[in-house]
This record gives sequence, structure tokens and C-alpha cells, in this order.
Amino acid sequence: MLASSHGFPLLAGIDFTSRPTARKPIMIALGHAAQGALRLQRIEAHASFESFAEWLRTPGPWLGVFDLPFGLPRELVLALGWPLDWRALMRHYAALSREEIRATFAAFCNARPVGAKFAHRATDRPAGSSPSMKWVNPPVAYMLHAGVPLLIDAGVHLPGLHAGDESRVALEGYPGLLARELLGTRSYKSDDKAKQTSERLIARKDLIEALEQGRTRLQLRLRLTHAQRDALVADASGDRLDAVLCLLQAAWASGRPNQGLPAAIDPLEGWIVTAGAGV
Repeated sequence: MLASSHGFPLLAGIDFTSRPTARKPIMIALGHAAQGALRLQRIEAHASFESFAEWLRTPGPWLGVFDLPFGLPRELVLALGWPLDWRALMRHYAALSREEIRATFAAFCNARPVGAKFAHRATDRPAGSSPSMKWVNPPVAYMLHAGVPLLIDAGVHLPGLHAGDESRVALEGYPGLLARELLGTRSYKSDDKAKQTSERLIARKDLIEALEQGRTRLQLRLRLTHAQRDALVADASGDRLDAVLCLLQAAWASGRPNQGLPAAIDPLEGWIVTAGAGV
């Protein structure tokens, strides 16, 4: 086993979905980093929250980067009069139904001017990510609603937000951040079969080649077998590739003080790892 020199011999990248099924499961890419290279070990598919929750209890040490928001915009929380303690806020949020979340957030947006409908977290601009209160395209508000309670229940450690088992560390990631660095505005994936075009196939091949050559600012080379590369190219949904992009963010974070997070982050909002960070 290749081991990281920073105490996390196992790294994970998680492409999350708020409604896992056998057709669209939660994808977990597992790997090991050493000497500037990240070797993909395998990719697991979890078709239920129960299976995923069991995986979260895998004994550490491990560090995982999760493609789902860990916090809500402070501006939104203040406007709604919700709890200002992260754990209490997440408890309150988890108790709401998706219908209540949609109605509450829609009312908030409808009362604001065009062009400033959504509240944003401080990390959204440097990451280029969707606001965590967005409930459609993509429904990240529902991903937060479904995913964060699983992390809390599993007792994992969320640096800057929630103390847990420090041998099992969970960070928020965003695969689009790395993909955009290499592809610009080119799309490499779609869940819509009609949009799974040859152009997106070529983009996936170009993205994987760039990752193998270590052309991102993270300065990590991805190591794949031929079969792994073929599987990543063939997955037109991009879910496996997104998990691998999160895995690369995990490898970068494992070699940085404070897991690469800023010295001070908003304890309600959280931070997307590698956002705004240099090499």
C-alpha cells in the first residue's frame, strides 16, 4: 500500500446524490498518495443511504472530500432567524421537509431584486460554485439536507464546523473547480442521454489526460490502470470522474496544514477545499 506521509493512508473522493439509486448511486473513489502522485485504488457505488452510512463508519485514518455543501450562507440564516450555531442549525434544517425548504428559500429569493436572488457563502466566488441554498439545477440544498446529517451521525470530523473522530476527516469539495481549470467552459458530462455527445466524450478524455500529466495547480499526477481509464471515459454521467476529481482534492488537502483550509472560516458556512488556494 502506498502511504501518505501526512497521516492519511486512505483517501476518498465522494460524488454525492440526494436520491441514490442503483442507476445513479453515490460514487466513492478510493486511493493513496505518495511523492506527488495519486493512485486510484477502486471506485465503489452505494445505491442507498444505508450503505453509504455504513461506509462512513470505516475505521480511520482516512480523509474524504465530499461533493456536497456543508453549510448555508450566513446572510440567509440571519434573514430567516435560524440558529447561529452550526450543529443547532443543521438539526433545524434536517427537521424540515424538502417542500418546506423549497417554499422557504423561494420566498426569500422572491423578495430580492433580479440578479441577487440567492444568498452566497464566502467560498462560492473563489470556488465558482452554486449557492448552497439552490434547490434546482443542481439541487445542492437537498444534498446538504440529505448528506450532512449522515456525516454527523457517523461521528466524522468536519474541520472548522464540527468536532468528531479526527481519524476520519470530511471536507467539502467541488469537482467543477478542477474541471474548469483544465477544460474552461467545455462540458464533459450529462445525465441526459440525448446530451451525452461525442464532444463531451472527447472532453472527458482530455480532462483525464491532463490529470494524468499533473497539469492542475494542485501539482498531482493521477495514476490509473487502462481499465480504470476506460471506465472513467465511458461514464457519460461523469459521476465516477467527479469522484476522482474530489479524490485529487483530498490528496492535496492531506499534505497541507489544517487540511488546506484557510486559517479562519465562517463556522456556519464552511469552505470548499482548494478554493482560492495556491499550490
